[in-house]
Amino acid sequence: MTGTTLTLSRRARHKGLGRVVKWLVLAVMVGLALLTASPLLVLVLTAFRERSDYATHGPLSMPESFTFSAFGRYLESVNFPLALFNSVVISLLVALVGVVLSLLAAYAIGIGRIRGGAAITAVMLFATMLPQEAIIYPLFYGTQEIGIRDSIWSIIIIFSVLQAAFGTYMLGSLMSTFPPSLLEAARLDGASRMQILWKIVFPVMRPTLSVLVVFFFIWTWNEFYIPAVMLTDPANQTVPIALSTVRGQFSTDMTQLNAGSLLSLLPTLIFFLIFQRTLTRGITAGAVK
Repeated sequence: MTGTTLTLSRRARHKGLGRVVKWLVLAVMVGLALLTASPLLVLVLTAFRERSDYATHGPLSMPESFTFSAFGRYLESVNFPLALFNSVVISLLVALVGVVLSLLAAYAIGIGRIRGGAAITAVMLFATMLPQEAIIYPLFYGTQEIGIRDSIWSIIIIFSVLQAAFGTYMLGSLMSTFPPSLLEAARLDGASRMQILWKIVFPVMRPTLSVLVVFFFIWTWNEFYIPAVMLTDPANQTVPIALSTVRGQFSTDMTQLNAGSLLSLLPTLIFFLIFQRTLTRGITAGAVK
């Protein structure tokens, strides 16, 4: 009887200790979440406050009143709808073209087993590691020679190739593990190479391709250096470039800058929320494979 009582008391202590550990872990995770979200909170509070309030109390204080005046000043100083249109068109086309190029190149390397596939993959990996400052001069003069430098097509072509280099490296390693028996069965049934690609490989790789589309869109949206060099006409500028124009040489209206940053962030946030389930399924499918 005494042994049973001791066992029950030990179990009760273990349960109590487990609950304490769970609450401690929860408290730590909540603290980390708040710490991670604090820059976004400061961004939002600064965007909705008066310029004089920010100058007097600084960015870490609560606004005396919430106002949209900073948004109005930002929309008056830049053509945000046009910049938004340019960014959406560029990011969408780069995402789609980059994924198609990645799929075709990875299919040739991973399944087609072309000669020099390993060397080509190494070149693709090297291309993803090159800093943009190292390739800006040949890109600038190359696009200038063919007459597309100050055009959104120059950015679409450049980033489609750059994103496809990463996509080819990633998809090529995945396709090299594709079941050979499945491919051989399709060949015996008379399927051509393109039929194998679109009817067998593509459906299996679709979750991974959807992840690449989301990543390529967000990465291209946030690009600044190459678009800033290539696009000098305000009619072709993207959202990050339009945002940089509100920075003064000697002083900057931080409320206006934060308002523009918030407007620039919203499209990618909406895009991510729309495709969040697709992104989760794609990562999960890749983990299961």
